[in-house]
Amino acid sequence: MAARFNQSPAHRTAYSAGGVIFRVVDHQIEVVLIATDRGDRWGLPKGHVNRGETAEAAALREVAEETGLEGTIERHLATIEYWFHAGSSRVHKYVDLFLVRYQRGYLRPQVAEVHDARWFRLDEALPRVSFQRERDVLIQVQVLFQEHGREKRTL
Repeated sequence: MAARFNQSPAHRTAYSAGGVIFRVVDHQIEVVLIATDRGDRWGLPKGHVNRGETAEAAALREVAEETGLEGTIERHLATIEYWFHAGSSRVHKYVDLFLVRYQRGYLRPQVAEVHDARWFRLDEALPRVSFQRERDVLIQVQVLFQEHGREKRTL
């Protein structure tokens, strides 16, 4: 009986990918955030990487599925990780996030998972994001664009 209490809880690993899709309007960077959890939680579009799929392909697919927007990847931004509970299991999740330049499409939130999707100026998006790790990624994007403006180099 005592051995049962010494065992670590069952856990698994999950991989997701997503992106910071952006556009430039009147010299302002705008990004898309999605609302989930009945509209109470704002964050970046992301989802599971399917078997045999690259993180880049998954990021573009998830952005398109959750927002209706298509883009091209500019660069990898970060891999964030966190733990959460799913039933009786603990899940260690890794999420690769990419900077995605908007190409085409109209905002159309995915009905099954997303309650809202909106363009926000980057400075407006920062306080709206619900999780610090995603906020840190947006801060990274902000720094990239500030450096880009000063140095006139490509992202």
